[in-house]
Amino acid sequence: MENTLFVALSRQVTLRRQMDVVANNIANMNTTGFKGEKMMFVEHLVRSKGADNILGEKLNYVRDIATVRDTTKGHINQTNNPLDLALTKDGYFVIETQSGEKYTRNGRFQLDATGQLVNQSGDPVMSNTGQPFFFGPTDTDINIASDGTVSTENGTLGRLRVVSFESEMKLKQTGAAMFTSSDANPPTDIEIPTVLQGALENSNVQPIIEITKMITVSRQYDGIKNFIGKEDERQKTMIRELMRTS
Repeated sequence: MENTLFVALSRQVTLRRQMDVVANNIANMNTTGFKGEKMMFVEHLVRSKGADNILGEKLNYVRDIATVRDTTKGHINQTNNPLDLALTKDGYFVIETQSGEKYTRNGRFQLDATGQLVNQSGDPVMSNTGQPFFFGPTDTDINIASDGTVSTENGTLGRLRVVSFESEMKLKQTGAAMFTSSDANPPTDIEIPTVLQGALENSNVQPIIEITKMITVSRQYDGIKNFIGKEDERQKTMIRELMRTS
């Protein structure tokens, strides 16, 4: 009798997780460099008691097995801010944080009080030599070439470190379009990156599609909730009838 409820609950649990993923996509639709995610589902078969008999049944559950990241590039938006950078092809900027290296396609950079090139969290942007960039008071004309070379009217400061990964899917998202990677998926330096100055890569989340998904998931969740309520009432009614006739 409880098999129906178990199957319905399995679907309801996965819908709840799917709603979390969709909600996170919508919340980050304006986050520069953000990559949307979606869930993968499989049909999980379980042999019930008596399944070896001719009339035995097999139960079909819904099981989510992974969250898949959409790595397609977002639209490039021109800002004309010399410290806004976009990667027009593959790759990630390298950011040095207190917890180690992190990687991002969010190129919204700025200068801190010391003249260091940092991200919005104040973490330094790294060069291909493993050093941060510092600008002096007289470095007013900042130019960043397509290969990542950073220079001013006073000379060249270095080149941005841009890396790629054998498997982008193995990157772990930590928030604010930042990623970390394990030792099993180390970064590889891109010798000639494609950097566009004065531009930012928008999130690749498509709001209309995600809002449609949210409405669909919400309706399915409510539908299963109503079904579970009716099934519970049916079982209670059946038990009362059995007790009355026994």
